[in-house]
Amino acid sequence: MQHPEKWRETVDPFSLPYKQFELKRILGYPHAGNDVFHAEGIYRGETVRAYIKAARQSGANIENEVSILSRLDSPIFPKVIDFCFAGMPFSVTLELVGERLSTIVGDNADMSSISFLAEYGRTLAKLHGMKINEAKRVADRRFFHAPSAELLSKLALSRLQALFENEPNSTSKCFCHGDFHYANILWQNGHISGILDFELSGIGERDFDIAWAIFRRPGQRFMKRDAEISEFLRGYSEIGEFDERAVRRYMAQCYIHFLEFSADDQEYCAFAGAWLSSYAATL
Repeated sequence: MQHPEKWRETVDPFSLPYKQFELKRILGYPHAGNDVFHAEGIYRGETVRAYIKAARQSGANIENEVSILSRLDSPIFPKVIDFCFAGMPFSVTLELVGERLSTIVGDNADMSSISFLAEYGRTLAKLHGMKINEAKRVADRRFFHAPSAELLSKLALSRLQALFENEPNSTSKCFCHGDFHYANILWQNGHISGILDFELSGIGERDFDIAWAIFRRPGQRFMKRDAEISEFLRGYSEIGEFDERAVRRYMAQCYIHFLEFSADDQEYCAFAGAWLSSYAATL
């Protein structure tokens, strides 16, 4: 996978106290909240490609990610080869092959995304069915909560306030990825080849985890049509159950929160506004 040149100041990756990994060179600088480096180095006498992640955000939980990954056994999960939690926490994981779906489908003019979405849904359902010993409850995030009256007023969406007065009736706790969306999923030959970024993983709300996977983000060229959402949910239903009413309610509150920092993206604001109006009309 190709990554950009250095785009912001970061920790010096050569200064990190590696024990098992010997860093030789940096290949690229993926866009991420934390400092992430695509790197080449030596591990157990062999030249390997890997990703170094160093905590940059206050909410980074690299220790949780390492703990979760140590309990997962499949080639689609990153293998941790080095880490340190003292000082600036960091981890090193072997590179997984594949491309993001956004790269594969491009502008998605021919709706080629449809052929991927059932597997996308099935994979999340399989994750939700895992029993991870000693997994902690997911850390609280603002997206979990209904938008405030103040936020709705700020966005000129006070008319939608009644939609968020009651919490979803159905709740189902399970192991959740916490950040399962297209930027953290790799594909090769039409199938998922890698699932990345388990920092936010833990016991959480199943239907929110589904909503987080399928609501459309700024710049995303798929998940724009209900047929795509339906195909994802069809795949999910082959493995697990879900409450579609709760899923769509959580999607609505995610769209509200994303509108808060997407004011400069007129296309996205129009799309999210239309989706919310359509959702409100179904209630």
